[in-house]
Formats: sequence, C-alpha cells, structure tokens
Amino acid sequence: MTKYIQVKAIVFLSISALLITSCHHSNKDEIKNEIFQTEKAFEKMAAEKGIAEAFYYFADEKAVIKRENDTLIKGNENIKIYYDKNNTKNATVNWTPDYIDVSDCGTFGYTYGKYSWKVKNKEGVLKEYKGIFHTVWKKQMDGDWKYVWD
Repeated sequence: MTKYIQVKAIVFLSISALLITSCHHSNKDEIKNEIFQTEKAFEKMAAEKGIAEAFYYFADEKAVIKRENDTLIKGNENIKIYYDKNNTKNATVNWTPDYIDVSDCGTFGYTYGKYSWKVKNKEGVLKEYKGIFHTVWKKQMDGDWKYVWD
C-alpha cells in the first residue's frame, strides 16, 4: 500500500471506531428515568399552567403533533396556537408512560402509555376521553429533553 492509502485507512478506521464507541451510553436506566421525570414535569405543567403552555414548553422547535383526522401540527409555535384555539382551559389531561426506551446514543427516547383527557362541554358536563399516547423525545444541547413527535 502506498503511504496515502495507509493514512486514509487509518483515518477511516479511527473515525469508525470513534463513531461506534461514542454512541454507546453506559446507563440507559438513568436516561429512562430522565425521560420519565420529564413526562411527569410535562403533565404537572399542563395541570398548573395550562395545556397550551405545557405543550409549547416541552416541544422541540420543530416538533410535530398528530391530532384529529390525521392533522399534523408542525413547530412549537403552531402547537401552542392549536391548543389555544381549541379551548383547553376547560380541559385536564393526565398520563403515565407504561414503557420507555432510549437509543444507544442516549440522545433519543420514546414513551407510550395511557392518557385521560377530561373536558367540560358547553352545558358544563364533564366528558372523559381515554387513549394511548406515543411520544418521541430528543435530548437538547443543554441536556433538557423535548418532544419531537406526539
């Protein structure tokens, strides 16, 4: 081999080794707990400051939510507008993840579980809707978790 090819091979192998080892996080349980705590803080903020504010605060800038009739709402600003327009002031939402998993890199995770959405209609009657949620989380540069899909 020529010296150029040897150097190129060494650089390639070095970069490959770095990429393989850099995406290995030693403690997935710790990361799962971070995501669980984020879910609970999200739920708490929804109860205390309102659903629109919580869905805005915990959304990545480019987050997407799928709502009725397979409508996609893109971006945290549009998510806040969506919830402000849909009269969530008379609503409460509760949820708990039944399952959490994280990527080997420790920068993405996902949760799913059950939710309960309660809202008073125009006559003041409380209606409850139950379902399953699925959220994809991305670790931000500052270490916080924000959802990218809900």
